[in-house]
Amino acid sequence: MFRNSYFYRKLHSLLGVIPVGFFLIEHLLTNYKAYKGGHVAFLENVHWLHDLPLMLALEIFGIWLPLLYHAVYGLYVAYTARNNVSNYGYFRNQMFFLQRVTGVITFLFVAWHFFETRFQITLGNVAQDAIGTQMHAIASNPVNFVLYCIGIVSAVFHFSNGMWSFLVSWGITVGPRAQRVSTYVWIGVFIVMSIMFIMSLSAFVDPQFQTVPKMAQG
Repeated sequence: MFRNSYFYRKLHSLLGVIPVGFFLIEHLLTNYKAYKGGHVAFLENVHWLHDLPLMLALEIFGIWLPLLYHAVYGLYVAYTARNNVSNYGYFRNQMFFLQRVTGVITFLFVAWHFFETRFQITLGNVAQDAIGTQMHAIASNPVNFVLYCIGIVSAVFHFSNGMWSFLVSWGITVGPRAQRVSTYVWIGVFIVMSIMFIMSLSAFVDPQFQTVPKMAQG
């Protein structure tokens, strides 16, 4: 009954785009600063975000609570849903299966990443200015790097494929042609975002992230 509720399904779908999807894109743009501008540019962007008014409230009510609902309901769907071969072909059913698998991987990855970064800042174990150094320590470990790449690709796939489903379920792409074009568009988005995220992760391996820049120390 819970899974079939129209309201819960629509809320889950909407929160996957607003604000969770926006958060993923923001995270991409912030981390990409590490690749394009180095440690200083990355920290400047981090400071800009943390200096926003009511940042804690924005994080709690605009990111973490919506993300928690989307994750918990999504996990419920992942373990109860079945492929629909009567309404969809092999490709779409495979995408639906991968959506469930990447949802679980993304949930575990985000929880791990949050614990290693934002939560450590909250506990006072890592200074805000040292977040780049923390990411260097994570990315420099070959095992962590591979696991992060898996988590990143899973998260981006889950977002991109989820956007395809969102457009269908909200009546935006209703015909076969529109859905086919949407498939190509979101495959492109998946490829571009995955490359940008992995380039950003690779940037943190650079030795410049071993120490906090003097201009960022306070």
